[in-house]
Amino acid sequence: MTTSSIAVSNSLHVRYILRLADTCLIHAQRLGEWCGHGPVLEEDIALTNLSLDLLGQARALLTHAGALDGQGHDEDRLAFLRDERDYLNLTLVEQPMRRDSAHSPGGDFADAVVRNLLVAAWLRLHWQRLVESHDGELAAIAAKSLKEARYHVEHAAQWAVRLGDGTEESARRMRAALEKAWIYVPELFADDDADAHAAAAGLGPRRSALRDAWREQISAVLAEARLAMPADGPWVSTGSRGVHSEHMGFILAEMQFLQRSHPEGRW
Repeated sequence: MTTSSIAVSNSLHVRYILRLADTCLIHAQRLGEWCGHGPVLEEDIALTNLSLDLLGQARALLTHAGALDGQGHDEDRLAFLRDERDYLNLTLVEQPMRRDSAHSPGGDFADAVVRNLLVAAWLRLHWQRLVESHDGELAAIAAKSLKEARYHVEHAAQWAVRLGDGTEESARRMRAALEKAWIYVPELFADDDADAHAAAAGLGPRRSALRDAWREQISAVLAEARLAMPADGPWVSTGSRGVHSEHMGFILAEMQFLQRSHPEGRW
């Protein structure tokens, strides 16, 4: 039993899967912070269910990545015993999504709606392409995840329209949430060596290949919500390369505390 951090191979196949797994995992962690804090009871339950869907996707992907890595790491060890630089999630999903009080940093429900919309559309496009992956296990995970992602997009889109085309205040908050999230959008489509490997090996799509379809989907929702799509900026965040924002360390400190305090604990 150990509290030491584990190392993962530099296999591009494994990195490609971990990038999706970690994005689902950290997005689920942020969504889970809404449990007991939703604007209405039904939405409180809905956000928790979205988080559980994402956690299930992360578990399946982490288990597969561990098998491919060949070092005996299961989903728990990969989730809780890596160092910050070994997580490959999108920077967007680690940003604060809920304000703990009127004076603490973070976002509000508009940030949750926008985040869900942008990430769910991105994931759905991945799952749609990955059902044809030459990696049979990944294709099976994608087929199951696609059903969940369709609902996630629909749910977020309904709230985006309801708030964007709602009151002056709700529209203002949605515009602010879009501007805040949009600076991280270029990373969603920034290719790296793992993308090149995936495309060449029939593993999955390059991220850049999803850009046009993603923008078309998001543009349609924003148009119905009477919200303008922000302009893309030149800066590209780097969470999917292991270089994270200042928020990631705090997330991991909370996530990893129990596992590192009671290694390999079972209840």
